[in-house]
Amino acid sequence: MGFLKPHADKIYAVMRIFTGLLFMQHGLQKIFGLFGGTPAEAPAFIVYGAGSIELVAGALVAIGLFTAPAAFIASGSMAAAYFIGHAANGFFPIVNKGELAVLYCWVFFVIAAQGSGIWSVDAARAKG
Repeated sequence: MGFLKPHADKIYAVMRIFTGLLFMQHGLQKIFGLFGGTPAEAPAFIVYGAGSIELVAGALVAIGLFTAPAAFIASGSMAAAYFIGHAANGFFPIVNKGELAVLYCWVFFVIAAQGSGIWSVDAARAKG
């Protein structure tokens, strides 16, 4: 089933952009209280540490600037979020409510391995 193969670069770029924008929203929520506000029970290192990574790495991945290192840091932060905040509540992510952290972890890991691709600042800089 290769009917999407000719569009793989574009599909990857859209996935990278949307993943970055969605991740960035978590940082905007934690740091600036947008989208429902900062979680009341969140400690400062989560609000400012994780929130800063989510905001900056999400923006960098979305625009495709320093994509691989930003995605690698985002992937690691989501692995840490899973083991710090979810794993103690059960083995399976569906039970411990950690499926979003696991999904972000692996998607960012793939982005770190693949790089920015088309429609990115990294690609534009490579041409210049």
